[in-house]
Amino acid sequence: MQARDRLLGPVTGQRRLAPDALRDALADLHEFWLAAHATQAGTGTDQGVALVAVGGLGRRELVPYADLDLLLVHEGRAGVAGLADQLWYPLWNSGIGLDHSVRTVGEALDVASHDLRTAVGLLDLRHIAGDPSVSDRLGALARERWRVGARKRLPALAEDARIRWQRSGEVAHWVEPDLKHGRGGLRDMGLLRAMAVAQLVDRPGEELRNAHRLLLDVRTELRRLVRRSNDILRAQDADEVAAALDRGDRFDLARALSGAGRAIAYALDVAIRTVVSDAPRGVLSRLRRGPERRPLDEGVVLHGNEVTLARDAEPHRDPALLLRVAAAAARTGHSIAPATLIRLAETAPEPRAPWPAHARDELIALLGAGEGIVDVIEALDRSGLWARLFPEWGAVRDLPPRDAAHKWTVDRHLVQTTALAGRLTTRVARPDLLLLGALLHDIGKGRRADHSEVGAALATQVGDRLGLSKPDVDTLSAMVRHHLLLPDTATRRDVTDEATVVRVADTLGGDPVLLELLHALAEADSLATGPGVWTEWKAALIADLVRYSRQAMAGEPIARPDPLDSPYRLRAEAVAVSGKHDVIVESSGRVVTISVFARDRPGLLSRAAGVLALHSLEVHAATGDSHAGVAVEVFTASPRFGSLPDAALLREQLGLALSDALPLSDRLAAKERDYGNRPEDAPEPRVLWFDDEAGKDYPGAVVMELRAADRIGLLYRVADALERSGADVQWLRAATLGATAVDSFCVRAADGGPLSTADRTAVADAVLAAALV
Repeated sequence: MQARDRLLGPVTGQRRLAPDALRDALADLHEFWLAAHATQAGTGTDQGVALVAVGGLGRRELVPYADLDLLLVHEGRAGVAGLADQLWYPLWNSGIGLDHSVRTVGEALDVASHDLRTAVGLLDLRHIAGDPSVSDRLGALARERWRVGARKRLPALAEDARIRWQRSGEVAHWVEPDLKHGRGGLRDMGLLRAMAVAQLVDRPGEELRNAHRLLLDVRTELRRLVRRSNDILRAQDADEVAAALDRGDRFDLARALSGAGRAIAYALDVAIRTVVSDAPRGVLSRLRRGPERRPLDEGVVLHGNEVTLARDAEPHRDPALLLRVAAAAARTGHSIAPATLIRLAETAPEPRAPWPAHARDELIALLGAGEGIVDVIEALDRSGLWARLFPEWGAVRDLPPRDAAHKWTVDRHLVQTTALAGRLTTRVARPDLLLLGALLHDIGKGRRADHSEVGAALATQVGDRLGLSKPDVDTLSAMVRHHLLLPDTATRRDVTDEATVVRVADTLGGDPVLLELLHALAEADSLATGPGVWTEWKAALIADLVRYSRQAMAGEPIARPDPLDSPYRLRAEAVAVSGKHDVIVESSGRVVTISVFARDRPGLLSRAAGVLALHSLEVHAATGDSHAGVAVEVFTASPRFGSLPDAALLREQLGLALSDALPLSDRLAAKERDYGNRPEDAPEPRVLWFDDEAGKDYPGAVVMELRAADRIGLLYRVADALERSGADVQWLRAATLGATAVDSFCVRAADGGPLSTADRTAVADAVLAAALV
């Protein structure tokens, strides 16, 4: 179809069609083309047979590169299979994706009776060619049967949606949403329309229609941009899609999409709950007592399967009632009734500052309810009640993260962190402050300043409003200000160095309670950020840092491990005598430790890093030492994906690399080509210098930190650049945050002295060039 290709091709000297106009044009084009071919095949004039469309063409929402869902329906017509072939073959030959079937009216209705996708699809049936009475009959019967049986089929429909959400995630809150299949996406909008056809709910209002239009427009522009079937909005495409829709940049578009997804998801949740709660029960049961009402808390009852207000509850007189309702819902896993949310929104007062103690207790009970708080806080936020409690929330609502490591929008990340912190409350002396700190740790984002400093000020404001004591407000503010201290220090510095440990202890004012809270918060924050952010290695490093910091706070000597214990010394001495290198590979879970013993010479670090990269191992840390003239390099690493490599093969290839028998550069270049090179829109790498953070065991050394797009072989190339520029690496810490690598190197000059200003410039230039190769 050349006309279709012209519509979707680059526009030169022509007016670019808006998304809705493009969908109309595509629908017109396909309908005209199908009707013409149906006439040629004999369908256009035959009685008792019709060509109908469902899906996107049936709704006239045809997006670029969409498949066609076509049904040739007939009333017992003989030879219909040959007629169908005459229709389908031209479509296949034109390269159009096709989902097709040939059925009688009765067969189509029978399939719909046990296949939900077919049943919902027939609601969008659209006549294309042939006998319109056949199309009309099928459409009318399909809608009638759906209206009669939809209520009974709703549980299966909801379960199918739940499985789809588990697979595809959410449109709201996800950084890279699936516009069609994700929760709150176009498929869910179709379910709402289907429920409206069955007269189970009202037809979608203006907010939902606007949300639907935005999702359709984004999907249209995304496919027009990438020129293929694709419904997941990747970060690298979002800026161009946003520009095409005049929506600012990708962050503005992400915020709008999150709001649209939330509107659709919430409407569907409420619709399903409402229909289920209104499902017919036994007549005698309804006449005798109606749905069961079970008390949950003062003024709060479970009515059927929803949390609602007791009959004698007075929300306008009880400022803590809102929080008791929310806590009961989160604790029991039941939803708050929509009518209850409306009544609370209309009558519940905002708690006066400072909050009474019982209101604050109910808030902590809510926050500590675990995973149940996610849907409850979403319901409160959709109703305007959450902003009544936390006006500061508006700046982070639907705010997309700037860091690619994050999976969620900022507001959802805060809620997820709080839910996960609820599992860790028994590990801290002040669980209430842990939960509040988790809820507020990123509250300063979305403003033009350091989010930790802004957040600390906002946390003080919230703490005062909640009526916390002055010491508790100070602790809460310090949690927010320093919530990155432990993970950043543990993954970028030497946690066994006394100066590093003392600096952490002094930063926290020697407060062991604050240290304990930050330890738990670091775990919850990492787990809520995204997959792979909280690892065994990271957990162990932070635990070591916390242990040493606690010793420093108590005035005890810091018990540091011996860098070369007896077995390592013996191995080094054996290598000194034999002159042959040695490699030890030890694994624990998904973490592997590789110890390399060889005559001290430049290149040990880069060669070992290169071999590990060949085996898809991500290096987290490396330390260097020497004994009896033998260099000892110890690496800690874990697989980027899959399982640990074979230890014998790893040992063999490390030996080949050390003897210059393995062409590392060529092998790594080939591996990068296989797995994708540096993305074109990658941020520019940066080098930072820290003069006082090398540690007292490394006099004259400085810490050089590289921030760059992560790639296979990056560490090998950077280590090689450092070695070639004459820098002696004492230790390294490598952290990967999403698509960004933050690698810290403790370096000094080859003669053991400090790097001069000229040396630093040369080293930085070499490292940046290596990061860009």
